[in-house]
Amino acid sequence: MNALINGESILEYLEKNRKPTTDLEREMEEFAKSNKIPILDYKSAELLELLIELKQPRFALEIGTAIAYSSIKIANKMPKDGVLDTIEKSKDNLALAHNFIKKAELTNKINVIFDNALTILAKSDKKYDFIFLDADKQDYEKLFYLSLPLLNTNGIIFIDNLLWKGYVAENLEDVPTSFRTSTEQVMSFNKIFLGEKSLNSQIFPIGDGIGIGIKR
Repeated sequence: MNALINGESILEYLEKNRKPTTDLEREMEEFAKSNKIPILDYKSAELLELLIELKQPRFALEIGTAIAYSSIKIANKMPKDGVLDTIEKSKDNLALAHNFIKKAELTNKINVIFDNALTILAKSDKKYDFIFLDADKQDYEKLFYLSLPLLNTNGIIFIDNLLWKGYVAENLEDVPTSFRTSTEQVMSFNKIFLGEKSLNSQIFPIGDGIGIGIKR
């Protein structure tokens, strides 16, 4: 009998065969878990790292720094002269991010911008080879449309949470009340993302659902 590839037994198998992590990665994962700070699922992070290593972007943008877990992973796989701009609007997260980036010895490659991403992107004309979107779900559509002009041709956009805990596949009346609005927002965004003509885009059942688009 075939097992579901996203079933519990398969996820446990992948966890057992996970590549060794660094002390800093373990520290950040444990800190995020104990403080209930959402960070990128480790399988999604592995995919992110592979794409960065393959693409080798000189300029990358991250929308939503949190504690800089994914920021560090991106920067570590970028070329030596690569620079990551990452935008964060939480003062609490900002201090944590700076601390972890310093520990990772990546202050020369990661530029943390403290502001609302909607404000920053609206006035930016900088071009990027890779964009990672992981912010408030109610802002996804606006952030997406503001990001697209900043993405170079053949650039990659990587978006987290597009399967939203599996709720996007459920009837809305069966979704917990506290998640209904966000589920509707993600469902609406997915149609926009998959229908965007300037991208070759797909959604993959990795982590909480990863959207990957390549700009035509």
